[in-house]
Amino acid sequence: MRIMGLDLGSKTVGVAVSDPLLLTAQPVEIIRRKEENKLRQTLARIEELIQENDVQEIVLGLPKNMNATEGIRAELSYEFKEKLERRTGLPVVMWDERLTTVAADKAMMEAGIRRENRKEYVDKIAAAFILQGYLDRRKNENEQIGEDHF
Repeated sequence: MRIMGLDLGSKTVGVAVSDPLLLTAQPVEIIRRKEENKLRQTLARIEELIQENDVQEIVLGLPKNMNATEGIRAELSYEFKEKLERRTGLPVVMWDERLTTVAADKAMMEAGIRRENRKEYVDKIAAAFILQGYLDRRKNENEQIGEDHF
């Protein structure tokens, strides 16, 4: 079983997938579309990746404002969540994605990736940051539950 992380953008969706032990997130690809509202091919590609990777759960980035309010991008993410759940039958967890794109950009800068090349990677790396945050929280919660039983 694996978990998929998604970073929904206006014309892209960054995709990351966990390892089978649910410890680490790996960037997979960026799905690009010509128009913002044209999601049929995007959803079809996500379904293919779900099948290829034995995905049982999806984590979708929730773009909140820095003051924790939710705007139009968050509304679009909730709509995308509903479409994903209907189409895949899998649970979709919303995950606060504030600063993930900034963190992804910083990681690429530290790795020496040239500024003009970063756009090629930023969405899938942001998806990996979203998924890794979720995996880390799951792991910490499971460890705390284990400690409570001793």
